[in-house]
This record gives sequence, C-alpha cells and structure tokens, in this order.
Amino acid sequence: MSEAQDGAWLDDEAGRLVRPYAVSNGRTRPTAHFDLLTLVMATGTRPTTYLGPDYDQVLALCGGRPISVAEVAAHLRLPAVITKVLLSDLVDHKALTTRAPRPIEAASPTNRNLLEAVLHGLRKRL
Repeated sequence: MSEAQDGAWLDDEAGRLVRPYAVSNGRTRPTAHFDLLTLVMATGTRPTTYLGPDYDQVLALCGGRPISVAEVAAHLRLPAVITKVLLSDLVDHKALTTRAPRPIEAASPTNRNLLEAVLHGLRKRL
C-alpha cells in the first residue's frame, strides 16, 4: 500500500481507522505457531488470490531480509496476535517462510559482555 493510501486508513489522533479484528476477518488464532522472535521472510511466491493491502505490506517488509514477528507488528501498528494471523495466512500460501531466531550468544545471567551491552543501550536511549 502506498503512503497516500496508508494515510487514508490512519489518523494522527485516532490511530488506525480500521479495527484490527477487521484486518484478520475476525480471526484471532493463527494456523501456524509464531512467537515474537520468530523470523519471517518472503519466499518470492505470491498468493494466488489477492488477500488485501495489509498482506502486501507484510510481503514488502519481509522481502529484503528476515524480520521478526514483533518488528512486523510494530511496522503495521497492529497487535501481535493479528499480525500472527496475517503471517500464518501467508505461510499457508507459501509466500513466507519462518525460522527460529539464531541465538546471539549463550545468554546467562552472569554474561558480563551481554549485561554491559544492555546497559550501554539503555544509557544511549536516555
């Protein structure tokens, strides 16, 4: 969906003008399992039927590199559960593939490098 079209569905004060459950046709249960860190990527296969503008946005987001479910939900400004329904529809149409995220490093509560990186990131945001 182009930015001009997207603007018709978003209002600066009210937010999204189409209710999230309308985007997923009232469904709240995805057919595939995703957690927020699951990575999704477009396969290059397009669904045989037109699913709607939100699906086009998902495919555009997932085209270049693997992206997490949480990131897709944030870009779409949709609740994670609705995003998971959209993603599962695209997986069912073989337009998306999924994979578990790669572990960055062994994350133990005593991993000093990891804790320092988190602290640095928090300080940077303030």
